[in-house]
Amino acid sequence: MALPIMAKATAVWLVDNTTLTFKQIADFCGLHELEVNGIADGEVGQGIKGFDPIANKQLTADEIQKAEQSPIYKMELMYNAAADGEEKRRGPRYTPLSKRQDRPASILWLVKFHPELTDGQISKLVGTTKPTIQALRDRSHWNIANIQPIDPVALGLCKQLELDAAVQKAAKKAAKDGVAISDEERSKLVSTEQSLSMDTEPKIPSSIGGLENFTFGSDAVEEEKDEPEINVDNVFKKIDE
Repeated sequence: MALPIMAKATAVWLVDNTTLTFKQIADFCGLHELEVNGIADGEVGQGIKGFDPIANKQLTADEIQKAEQSPIYKMELMYNAAADGEEKRRGPRYTPLSKRQDRPASILWLVKFHPELTDGQISKLVGTTKPTIQALRDRSHWNIANIQPIDPVALGLCKQLELDAAVQKAAKKAAKDGVAISDEERSKLVSTEQSLSMDTEPKIPSSIGGLENFTFGSDAVEEEKDEPEINVDNVFKKIDE
């Protein structure tokens, strides 16, 4: 299905200027309903200026009116002859400079809550390299003590639809290969809403790792040997002599 240009900005405009359902806007803009809900709540797309799809020849006012009258109506993008034959650009995902520092946190989230994803899938989702993913998997990353797992969708590094598709693909491949996800790993798989409401887990910096088992105080010192008991009478007897 063809999608409008500046899809998220278009969704912002539709949320602010129409009574369309979140699903209608999500279907038209190629977003997830949770993203549209986040736009309406002001949690997603902050600072994005709405992009008028009517003025930019992507929708007609009649099409929007039909959709407003029927919640199950799906809007169609206006035909653009200039877009015929246009193919999606292939290549690594571009990540804005302002968000590149958030990639380790998103990778750690994916590794923790979706262990079934391959390094290639994670790399494609958030635009990173396999060595970085491996360093976060085995916790050898130079800044691992200061990284907290954060949902890449919440960080704006990928779309919920892309994440869902990658997870489903990985699950199907695991089932086909006969690899079952353990109950412990399955218990880690949570939705975006659940992950955002989780408390941050306390972490021990790697530089002092192991000190939690170190014993301080008198218990850490070897027991002193028993000293012979002093006879007070003998001491004073020697003094008198």
